[in-house]
Amino acid sequence: MSQFDKIIDRTNTNAIKCEPRILKEMFKSEDLLPLWVADMDFRCPEPVIKALIERAEHGIYGYSDVDDAYFDTFIDWNLRRNKWKIERDWLIYTPGVVPAVNYMVQAFCQTGDKVIIQNPVYYPFSNAIINNGAQIILNPLIYDGISYTMDFEDLEEKVKDPRVKLFILCNPHNPVGRVWTIDELTRLGEICIKHHVLVISDEIHSDLILKGHRHIPFASISETFAKHSITCMAPSKSFNLAGLQISNIIIPDQTLRNTYKARLENNAIMHPNAFGIVAQKAAYGESEAWLEEVLVYIEENMNFIDVFVKEKLPEVVFVKPEGTYLAWLDFRKLGMDKLALEKLMQVEAKLALDEGYIFGEGGEGFERINVACPRAILEEALNRIEKAIKKTR
Repeated sequence: MSQFDKIIDRTNTNAIKCEPRILKEMFKSEDLLPLWVADMDFRCPEPVIKALIERAEHGIYGYSDVDDAYFDTFIDWNLRRNKWKIERDWLIYTPGVVPAVNYMVQAFCQTGDKVIIQNPVYYPFSNAIINNGAQIILNPLIYDGISYTMDFEDLEEKVKDPRVKLFILCNPHNPVGRVWTIDELTRLGEICIKHHVLVISDEIHSDLILKGHRHIPFASISETFAKHSITCMAPSKSFNLAGLQISNIIIPDQTLRNTYKARLENNAIMHPNAFGIVAQKAAYGESEAWLEEVLVYIEENMNFIDVFVKEKLPEVVFVKPEGTYLAWLDFRKLGMDKLALEKLMQVEAKLALDEGYIFGEGGEGFERINVACPRAILEEALNRIEKAIKKTR
């Protein structure tokens, strides 16, 4: 575990998460401890680094395309870890899940059509819907003060609207950390399929599952679910490769697949990043042991937060996650509005976090903290929060 305790200086690498000029632009201050953007502060797996060095030493970085090993390692990974058999023909490359979802809204919605999301949820979903001429329909998650569940009764009413074309599922859910069960996914799928609503399942965090839980790909539940869904996966969160801009879109239904491919062609999405191809093969093919180790470290970081909050932050509720490396903390007992809480974190605690309100209705009063960092950094962040809250008591 010592490899994950090492603090690595990421400044002067153009890292969005911690570059001083970017922090100043985003948060009005360079002097903040950054635990916001969802990438890790850990060095990538050695097999990935070695493969990238070998590719770099070749010296020519021209247009590149995927090979058999690219597909095979990804297919084998899902069969081994998720018990899901993916056919090669189902796979489409895109330069990231966020652009992929934007292209899906373009491909499957007309102007004025509606897309359902479960707030509070990853905010680029909202941007993808609005920026491409569709309308957002909210199916809010139910929070009982401890965890979150789906509101199926509300969903059944809202899918009756014939303008609803898509449902964007986040599994595992970002930011609340739920790993949806097979019963929850089955009920969701039955409702959407009954009303001819296509399910887009963002499963980018699917490898980051904590103890006692299991990821179930939505499309793996049945052939019917597969034919009425699109799944988004990538090695970016699992192996800290986000900057290489590579993701895999799984579309079992040929008609949907052809429609989506046409949209990608219209947007001139063609060849993958040459280094992304190499990194994915080394990640899925040789780096599983590294992932298992990082999962243990993330779990220990989550347990560290749990103990710290219970002992030192009685005003705060830690919504303990089932997956992802993102901690979701409830600060509403402080009685602050969203801007006052934001000021407390940025000005008093000197932290760059993702404010809960950016995830939509239901996120106000919460903070999202990226715990994929050395424990010393996490401890420093929590100490800063404790000190800032003490000033308000």
